[in-house]
Amino acid sequence: MFEDIPSLFRELAPGVDFCSLRVVDETTDSLMVRQDVLQPVTTRIDRGAMLTVAHRGGYGYAATGDLSADGLKDALARACSWADASAGRMLVDVSRLALDHPRGRHAGPPGAREGANLSDLVGLLMQESRACRIDPRIVDWYASLSLASTAQLYLTSQGGEAFQEFHYVIPNLAVTANQGNDTQTRSLGGQYNGYCRQGGLEVLRQAGFAGSGERVARQALELLDAPNCPAGRMDLLLMPAQMMLQIHESIGHPLELDRILGDERNFAGTSFVTPDMFGRFRYGSELLNVTHDPGRAEQFASYRWDDDGTPAKKTWLIRDGMLERPLGGAISQARAGMEGVANSRACGWNRPPIDRMANLNIEPGASSLDDMIRSVKRGVLMDTNVSWSIDDSRNKFQFGCEWGRLIEDGELKGVVKNPNYRGISESFWRSLKAVGDESIFEVMGTPFCGKGEPSQVIRVGHASPACLFADVDVFGGEA
Repeated sequence: MFEDIPSLFRELAPGVDFCSLRVVDETTDSLMVRQDVLQPVTTRIDRGAMLTVAHRGGYGYAATGDLSADGLKDALARACSWADASAGRMLVDVSRLALDHPRGRHAGPPGAREGANLSDLVGLLMQESRACRIDPRIVDWYASLSLASTAQLYLTSQGGEAFQEFHYVIPNLAVTANQGNDTQTRSLGGQYNGYCRQGGLEVLRQAGFAGSGERVARQALELLDAPNCPAGRMDLLLMPAQMMLQIHESIGHPLELDRILGDERNFAGTSFVTPDMFGRFRYGSELLNVTHDPGRAEQFASYRWDDDGTPAKKTWLIRDGMLERPLGGAISQARAGMEGVANSRACGWNRPPIDRMANLNIEPGASSLDDMIRSVKRGVLMDTNVSWSIDDSRNKFQFGCEWGRLIEDGELKGVVKNPNYRGISESFWRSLKAVGDESIFEVMGTPFCGKGEPSQVIRVGHASPACLFADVDVFGGEA
């Protein structure tokens, strides 16, 4: 479908300062087996285009699902109309935007959707579903898999032509057990589908999907019999499946530059971070190193160019605990007069790009998991997010996990259920006292990061080792 688009775009000859066309074609297959019953298999096809115009200090855009010459011409006229209407009313002089005109191709890791045998995949899901039924106290369970392929073409009126292909795999499995008034759920990757990655069916192996049904079911039963997590201030060891959510909510969203500038205030909140903090604010201990890295091929939000055509590269946001750079794309950078990153991203063809996280990672440290456990006198290990709450400035938070283990005198002890902890972002990260090494570094992510008006739900990657925090407020289900 992309072959005729460049010539159609050139024929439009918009005659404006800048014009771009972003065409997206995405197909997604979704499979689920719930309680050993195959749910309807769905295939979703989504394609269309976004026209963006900058002219005489104005900025406008319009989307269309009609990729014919007439459809693109009509969308261009609407984008030009919005650019005319906004001229002289913009928060930034768009005529000074240094917009890129990329050329080239990018392909992520090979995908599985085109050659996948859906019958075999259903068989795998059914196998793991049946393996969950190990006890009458198992009351609900499911195994699911989503395979998506995305092709995207970006053109500019000054000769830019960039094509990108992506393939996504999202496996998950969850088991719920009940006994009396107690219900516990254990999952493979959490409610946010944490083992999502780019690539093919090798992602299932990397996530440990085969054999997960019985393993996860046994852990759900173990939680039923476990005591509640104790309450008090103690050390907290967070595994990568929980670090993902901690990074997302208390580093990622607070550092989005449009949020810092107030754009999300009436919908998803503002940020405790202010522009004057960059270059001078201690965000965490000297062990905290955070990067924006869209170049890690297997990670969920990797790309070569963002949706404004800006070349992507690994960029340090926090180095040795000091805040260096925000998550701001080309427009936010011009508006704030600050350097940012290539993170102007849209969830689809019918949304404009805004400042979004991509792959936001904590770089590995020097501690092994055993080293961190041995250093703890009294604490709790927590794994896999189950609940979260954070204030509208992304500062005060309270998170709950599926799974906990006590740590006493440097040794892992018994399982505890309903482990929770609370803190304040700007002091919590300063309590970081150990960062795991490469041996406990995991690539994870979520397909479900929401932001923007109209709403955009986008793919985000988070990679991190396990991390140890000191003197954290921990509590259980009875607190």
